[in-house]
Amino acid sequence: MPTPTDNKVLLFNPRSAYNNKFRIPNSILQVGASIVDRHDFAFVDGNLEQDPWSVIKTLLDSGAFRYFACTVMPGPQLREAIPFSKKIRERYPEVINIWGGYFASNQYKVSMESGFVDFIIYGPGDKAFPALLHALETGSPYEFIPNLIWKTPEGNVIKNSKEDLLDQDALPQLPYDLLDQCYPLQRYLNPTFLGKKTLAYHSSMGCPFKCSFCAVVPIYEARWRGKSADNIYRDIKYVQEKWGADSIEFHDNNFFVSEKRTVAFSKLMLPENMNWWGEGRIDTIDQYSDDSLALMRRAGCRMIFFGAETGNDALLQQMDKGGKQTGEQIRRFAARMKKFDIIPEYSFVLGLPADTPEQVWAQIESDISFIQDIKKINPETEIIIYVYCPVPTEGSELYERITKAGFKFPEKLEDWLSPEWESFDLRRNPLTPWLTPAMVRRIQNFETVLNARFPTVSDTKLSALQRKVVRSIAAPRYRTGFFSFPYEIKILQKFWLRYRQAEVEGM
Repeated sequence: MPTPTDNKVLLFNPRSAYNNKFRIPNSILQVGASIVDRHDFAFVDGNLEQDPWSVIKTLLDSGAFRYFACTVMPGPQLREAIPFSKKIRERYPEVINIWGGYFASNQYKVSMESGFVDFIIYGPGDKAFPALLHALETGSPYEFIPNLIWKTPEGNVIKNSKEDLLDQDALPQLPYDLLDQCYPLQRYLNPTFLGKKTLAYHSSMGCPFKCSFCAVVPIYEARWRGKSADNIYRDIKYVQEKWGADSIEFHDNNFFVSEKRTVAFSKLMLPENMNWWGEGRIDTIDQYSDDSLALMRRAGCRMIFFGAETGNDALLQQMDKGGKQTGEQIRRFAARMKKFDIIPEYSFVLGLPADTPEQVWAQIESDISFIQDIKKINPETEIIIYVYCPVPTEGSELYERITKAGFKFPEKLEDWLSPEWESFDLRRNPLTPWLTPAMVRRIQNFETVLNARFPTVSDTKLSALQRKVVRSIAAPRYRTGFFSFPYEIKILQKFWLRYRQAEVEGM
């Protein structure tokens, strides 16, 4: 690292995991890579610190740190990002607070109006973050730094232009060794159903589609760029050989955009005996050849997450899903994945706005029936259910509809700390005026019965006996469609099963 100065950067990853399965903090790792030869910095990972504030306080008390850079995802990370940033402004007013991440990018107005966030990097910060530091160090103007949000002395929030996505192969390698000096990398390689030491990796930026319910869209605007297969393989081999990684989760918004890249990567992975998982689109991968899908499976592709969203073609159109996805294709693709022994992980979004309550109910019941059809076609299909929660995709048909219905985001940053808004961010409590409590209960009760009838394969803690018992208890409810008051299942979940929820905990 460079010679220590009094202008060090503190890179903070607020706590996001509460299940002791912590993943590599790729966001701050990548920001660190962008300044590794220019600034001295320290990583603080809230996931691996019992008291992260005491660590932050010790560093700031040294007087060596001028910048506090915090990645902020919606949901649990706000619990530390908001109060810590506020305390820093109160106790260390000379420290400059810089936020990044999806929450900061999408909710930039309320963040900048808080009084304790000085700058926001929206989208990739590989160039914007070091450019901002350089401007602040030299007194240069930052008004034209792409991907930067700032505030004028008069209080006006300014959003600079957005730069093109960078060539991912031209970016510096991630500083795994520097992270390992702060936190042993072994602690991030946790067991999943894929393997005993699963590596979390990010191989691309963005997504070439504009789904109006997706938080990625306002940031990337249908743009995507990925690393080459060779460079992905190089990084994975490095962590495999040095720390023993034996499986991979690809946390890209859309890993499978390029069949050519996927095939090239799969060929490289054939001798490695590593299972892997990623996110893709049904209408994209359905265009892959049978040879490509067979190769992927031989190369370790065990499961793929897909945004099925709904079986209703009109709703897919309303969501501005893009591409060519249809309800019939979702059915057919589930059967196709079964042929190749790749588990499709379908997510559905229930509770979209409609003109009348009757229409909302009809949509919910239609998708419940559709999900049951999918399980008949391919029982191995994993189902993840979300209650629709709006994202600020201004200008979309869906966003216009929800604002007309009376939905509003919080006007004060600290209001996001309420349990209701945290549940909203986790898509558990929509806070939307068109969804009644009875509708939400219907969705959640169906989900409870569904998960009991078909326990997720990704839950490695469930024993064969537990699976058998909960399946037998849920079977009559699932068969008859009686989903109300599933108290016997909830009691089992709380005191005996305690199985994981993929939609909340991830893999």
